[in-house]
Amino acid sequence: MSENLVIVESPAKGKTIQKYLGKGFEVLASYGHVRDLIPKEGAVDPEQGYAMKYEIIDRNQRHVDAIARAVKKADTLYLATDPDREGEAISWHLYEVLKERGLLEGKQVHRVVFYEITKNAVQEAIAHPRALAYELIDAQQARRALDYLVGFNLSPLLWRKIKRGLSAGRVQSPALRMIVEREEEIESFVPQEYWNLTALLDKQSFEFTARLHTLDGKRLEQFDVNTSEVAHQVRDRLLQAARGQLTVTKIERKERKRHPSAPFTTSTLQQEAVRKLRFSSQKAMRTAQQLYEGIDLGSGPVGLITYMRTDSVALAGEAIAELRAFIQQRYGKPKLPESPRQYKTKSKNAQEAHEAIRPTSCLRVPEEIRSYLSEEQFRLYQLIWQRTVACQMIHALIDTISVDLAAEPSSFFRATGSTIRDPGFLAVYEEGLDDQKVEKENPLPPLTEGEAIKLNDIEATQHFTEPPPRYSEASLVKMLEEYGIGRPSTYASIISTLQAREYVELDRLRFTPTDIGRIVNKFLTEHFTRYVDYDFTANLEDQLDEISRGEKNWTPVLDEFWQPFSQLVEEKMDNVQRSDVLQARELGLDPKTGKPISVRMGKFGPFVQIGSRDDEDKPIFASLRAGMKMDSVTLEEALELFKLPRALGETAEGQTISASIGRFGPYLRYGSNFVSLKKEDDPYTVTLERALALIEEKKASDLAKIIKDFGDGIQILKGRWGPFLASGKIKAKIPKDKTPDTLTLEEAQALIAEATPAKKETKKDPKKTSKKPAETQADTSEPEAKPTAEPAKKKAAPKKASSSEATQTKAPAKKSAAKPTTSKTSSTTAKTPRKKTGT
Repeated sequence: MSENLVIVESPAKGKTIQKYLGKGFEVLASYGHVRDLIPKEGAVDPEQGYAMKYEIIDRNQRHVDAIARAVKKADTLYLATDPDREGEAISWHLYEVLKERGLLEGKQVHRVVFYEITKNAVQEAIAHPRALAYELIDAQQARRALDYLVGFNLSPLLWRKIKRGLSAGRVQSPALRMIVEREEEIESFVPQEYWNLTALLDKQSFEFTARLHTLDGKRLEQFDVNTSEVAHQVRDRLLQAARGQLTVTKIERKERKRHPSAPFTTSTLQQEAVRKLRFSSQKAMRTAQQLYEGIDLGSGPVGLITYMRTDSVALAGEAIAELRAFIQQRYGKPKLPESPRQYKTKSKNAQEAHEAIRPTSCLRVPEEIRSYLSEEQFRLYQLIWQRTVACQMIHALIDTISVDLAAEPSSFFRATGSTIRDPGFLAVYEEGLDDQKVEKENPLPPLTEGEAIKLNDIEATQHFTEPPPRYSEASLVKMLEEYGIGRPSTYASIISTLQAREYVELDRLRFTPTDIGRIVNKFLTEHFTRYVDYDFTANLEDQLDEISRGEKNWTPVLDEFWQPFSQLVEEKMDNVQRSDVLQARELGLDPKTGKPISVRMGKFGPFVQIGSRDDEDKPIFASLRAGMKMDSVTLEEALELFKLPRALGETAEGQTISASIGRFGPYLRYGSNFVSLKKEDDPYTVTLERALALIEEKKASDLAKIIKDFGDGIQILKGRWGPFLASGKIKAKIPKDKTPDTLTLEEAQALIAEATPAKKETKKDPKKTSKKPAETQADTSEPEAKPTAEPAKKKAAPKKASSSEATQTKAPAKKSAAKPTTSKTSSTTAKTPRKKTGT
């Protein structure tokens, strides 16, 4: 029996900590969150002081039970979950569950936190425990309640007014708004023409360039030369005036210092990992978690970096001392500034501002431990190590030179150059930049005032202004942080949710909103303007931070949000019509029927429609093709969509072959059989020869599945989980004591007779008539484009909608007036008296 029980969140972290604590301590993992809100209406009750009803998460029930058994045998319980709001809430949830079971009487309960998993840090934390920090628990519970109330009330409204499977979130929706607004900005952008005039110069075979800076005594602005005619008039005039050479009239030299970037916070780590490593923000955080929890370096697991969820850029004094000693030894004393560099944290939220993300010891040089790390772990650790070491090194010294070269007295070109005199910290690390060129050396030849330089030519080049770039993951994270929307630890899952809901697509590492993303954003910005407003969302985040610092009570903050929000939801549910939200766009008239053709959003995605539902004949539909957008599809493109199904010819047996698109994508039909088209095949252009090849390939594949054919339509086929019997649509398992070789026809007939129809057939939608891969499109039923998975009734769906914000699967709670119970579900209210933990 262990006298001391320590609870952490992950088994990997627990294994590392167990090594440092030794005998007398047992370390168990909660495997993340212990409880979550019940996935149904009433999980948060505003009428009862925002009482919150929780239940133990199914997948973690056995881990909670294991902890409960261990608590019975221990004298002291140490809650050692992560050192942030969520970690505090997990500790509280576990404390409440164990208290409800009556397992904490006579036990000492402590909360311990450490920001790095090293022997010193862990032992120091155990030696100096504290009580649960209820301010952090309040803040996390308020956040969870807000996200539930927004998601659980807005998502059903979206299902009703747009289509099922959609979600909205307190932070997710403003993030979507950012992406959509940037796309609208790009679409409305009008390029402007401008011209640059560049002198091509040569000094003793050293070629360099200079840009026209001043013309007729006036400094040129971007659009002063904006037509080809003006540009070539100026070029010809200056060439004639220069007569083959420009005169150096002024040389200006400067020394510029460039200072290293601060060590990583959660946000800047995600940004750099996206830029430099091409990681997603989610992958960056997952890999950082592994480095934090511990990697086995041959003598047991060691935590390699400090806690990866932080807003702080500060470094501990002992870490700085180690860094300075290492820099002096490895790079030499000249690379060390006279005094340590101190970085100030911008975040007001002191509870999360402990230390920046850094190696637990800079002496663990990346290359020296590479063999113990996966490639992803190595690359991220190297990035963190380099940034941390560089932040305590000397600045870089860059020499810049600016040279004016005159073609005539009042008109001159300017050449600029730079050389790195002392790279300083750049020898170790240089920060990446979004949508900008990284600074490079650009030397000029030795020049003196009054010197004549050979002019080879003056080049006039046309340019057009460009729209702002679409957001990358890095630039979106940066913008969210600048606006104060969400918190860095939530960004990865906000982005993940936007993609999972198919609101945005990532194309060449840039975000583009989908049609459904635009419609959802339009609905929210028009009808819930305040709640997707950047300032409102940021202000709410600030209030949550104030709660975490004990400056505000959490229930008034929720009241202020919930009362007007709930009224607005009710109003919009009653007064907004679905047709107004979807707003079909008319493209023109069908040349054959004269009926209007429109594009609109349907149950399974965007489609075009000929006619209207008021016509005597039902309208016909066709889904948009991949890459087509509702806002830009033209009448001509829409008419092409109705050419499906497209007749291609016949098989050798005389079966008609046609190509079309259905619910599950493009396909071929021959007779009553179906073949899915490959990714590279287009139903609008696929040839008869290609179709015949695909049909033969399908036939061969089907034949290869046949293990034994009894005749009478009964076969033994290969399946994903082994051989099975099939007779038409009836499928039957083969008994374990039988093999395909030993099974007789009579036994097979008996098994088929006993078998029930296959699962897909028993739950068949009456609209679906066969197990074919797709339905034809130009018919009188709404097209079945690739469907969005519909949420499960009552249970999972509302839960998913309510927790669509970043890392909100964690369900922080309030101090519950918990009664001892064996029930899995419990509720929490704001009125619960606190029971302090700790010694």
